Amino acid sequence: MPHTKDQLPDALYRAAQVQALDARLIAAGTPGFELMQRAAHATWRALVRQWPSANELTVLAGHGNNAGDGYLIAALARRAGWVVQVLAVGDPQRLQGDAALAHAEALAEGVAIAAWTASSELRGILVDALLGTGLSGEVREPYASAISAINASGLPVVVVDIPSGLCADTGHVLGSAVRADLTVTFIGLKLGLFTGDAADHVGNLLFNDLQAPAETCSDIAVAARRLDAANLPRLPARAPAAHKGRFGHVLLIGGDHGFGGAILLSTESALRSGAGMVSLATRPDHVPAALSRVPEAMALGTSSANQLMGLLEKVSVLVVGPGLGQASWGRALLSAAANAPLPQVWDADALNLLASGAVTLPKDCVITPHPGEAARLLGISTAEVQADRPAAALALSKKYTAVVVLKGAGSLIAHPDGRLALCHQGHPAMATAGLGDVLAGLVGALLAQGMNAFDAACLAVWLHANAGAQQGKFGRGLAASDLIPAIRQLLEEHAPCLK
Repeated sequence: MPHTKDQLPDALYRAAQVQALDARLIAAGTPGFELMQRAAHATWRALVRQWPSANELTVLAGHGNNAGDGYLIAALARRAGWVVQVLAVGDPQRLQGDAALAHAEALAEGVAIAAWTASSELRGILVDALLGTGLSGEVREPYASAISAINASGLPVVVVDIPSGLCADTGHVLGSAVRADLTVTFIGLKLGLFTGDAADHVGNLLFNDLQAPAETCSDIAVAARRLDAANLPRLPARAPAAHKGRFGHVLLIGGDHGFGGAILLSTESALRSGAGMVSLATRPDHVPAALSRVPEAMALGTSSANQLMGLLEKVSVLVVGPGLGQASWGRALLSAAANAPLPQVWDADALNLLASGAVTLPKDCVITPHPGEAARLLGISTAEVQADRPAAALALSKKYTAVVVLKGAGSLIAHPDGRLALCHQGHPAMATAGLGDVLAGLVGALLAQGMNAFDAACLAVWLHANAGAQQGKFGRGLAASDLIPAIRQLLEEHAPCLK
């Protein structure tokens, strides 16, 4: 059955897993050509719904099963009275099996089929049926030129299964990739449709399971779980006699000279996300601003790590790194934190100091790197991180025995045991400073209220992304502090304070 992006299943698979699901369906008695027909009908219905007044179609077809889907879509459009052409980028003589049958059906329906050239005219709705999910290396000619022509055409584009050139496992563009208005994907959701470069290429996403029985994939381990309101962990409701001592005491450490705003954003976020008590250790210069901005937080002007020792014995969770800097002050405070046997969230310069070898990460931590920080922690380039974000997140979680939030479009949450969650919500207006500081404080507050590290990270990332999507509707100029009241509202909607 079809699903829109807001109603998608939560299981995400790698390309090889989806191919295995396809093979199971065929082995269980559904002919491959029938599955191809179902995919073509699903795509045809979706494009007619999206462009109801259209009557012209150009299919760009390769030479695999993805092309077979395209030929069948062309036959359906021709049958409906549309003006249809197929531009064959792959030689139709190379088509085999079900794809060859689809090509024969298009011919029988009277579809005009011609070889694609750089001078071919693209008309109407464009259907990308070029490469599919099997692509692993960089896109080669003539496909690269065909993709460039599609993207330069200015015409509406519908994609069959996955935009050609987008890696189904990682969301990384393999040289070049189609930019779609609509993507219709089948059988199992591909991980690469939700992270990396995917947001720039997928457009509106629809999923159709091609009538696959639920038991088909019941024993296949998912590559990742997509976070949505239905599967998120929840904070329990509070008892009527609840008091602040039951909901943890978060200590936030950071804010060297010139970076006081970062730690204040984290502090306000922790307070507004439900921590019972909040303390702040920062440069003495920033204490007046802290008392003015967040008078509910207990601000400790801290010139040396020795001043932290008594406080470390009284708190339950640490958030370390926002505005910390990498000078001797920040190094000393981070070293003191690293020796405290407490659940911790490390962000920003705490991660840069960790990458430099200046300190060792304690157990049961959450780390929240952006791609550049992740690259330094793994000793690779940022481009390598972005080329396979799922692998990078999992590698970090194993290397540091920590829950990892790899930030960016399609944020990933990885557990050392191999679990991987993904959050595809958000908004481009979130591309602004300070949002990571808000996220770090939010994770700390959820840990303080009793959540385990993986659940706290998953819920925090989802709340943060959806608050950003909500506030992003107002357009450019989003400030990190705008997210804090929106997070509070979303948290209450998701898990009410009272039953």
